Amino acid sequence: MREASAVLPKPMVSVGGRPILWHVMKYYAHYGHTDFILCLGYKGEAIKQYFLNYNEALANDFVLSGGGAKVDLLRTDMHDWKISFVDTGQNALIGERLAAVRHLLDGEEMFLAHYGDVLTDAHLPTMIDRARATNAAASFLCVRPNFSFHLVSHDEDGQVRNITDVLRSDIWINGGFFILRSEFFDHLGPREDLVGEPLQRLVDAGRVFAQRHEGFWAPMDTLKDNQLLESLHAGGNAPWQVWEMAGASPAPNAERILSAA
Repeated sequence: MREASAVLPKPMVSVGGRPILWHVMKYYAHYGHTDFILCLGYKGEAIKQYFLNYNEALANDFVLSGGGAKVDLLRTDMHDWKISFVDTGQNALIGERLAAVRHLLDGEEMFLAHYGDVLTDAHLPTMIDRARATNAAASFLCVRPNFSFHLVSHDEDGQVRNITDVLRSDIWINGGFFILRSEFFDHLGPREDLVGEPLQRLVDAGRVFAQRHEGFWAPMDTLKDNQLLESLHAGGNAPWQVWEMAGASPAPNAERILSAA
């Protein structure tokens, strides 16, 4: 993503004419979670400018009447979103970004956190219900890698014992969708990342819950990833666009969503 990220922060790289960050936020909003905190860093001003200049009439169908004096939207994107924009430092770790906005989460039992550049079709209300049913301080989406490479097992002399395609292995990775209790901050030390020291402490205490998902999941780390997502969108097969599916119901008791953009 080097060429694109030289101009824009990665969450602002377009998929289907809108930044991938918009797709992430639309996913959460579909399930009733519309209170967002964007933890801004590299080129955060581009994210601010996008939302400051956003015009729903330009992005949706509408009816114009009264000689242009009245605009009735036939569809809306973000009219009910509340977005807090917080500069959390260009070089800050994700854990540091979360700590920088802790004061905005006073009184919240749980909150949702996201990297800002990963998409899924996982059913969010089910994930939240599972997290609530456990005593976990941290829960996250657990997925299989969607790219192929080979795992090599060998002895100390270099003799290869086994070669396995990771897609056929039982390896699972962090999918970037987090459900965190507010007490998570008590386990987060200065200058620590989200995944690392605090989660390992909670793992040792038996307080971390992984939520396996066999459905669609895709990151946007490379130009190839971006091209794949664009092709899915253009072909009308974008599984992460759960808001396009009829009959899906929003979740009650909405949590705050933090995106480390």
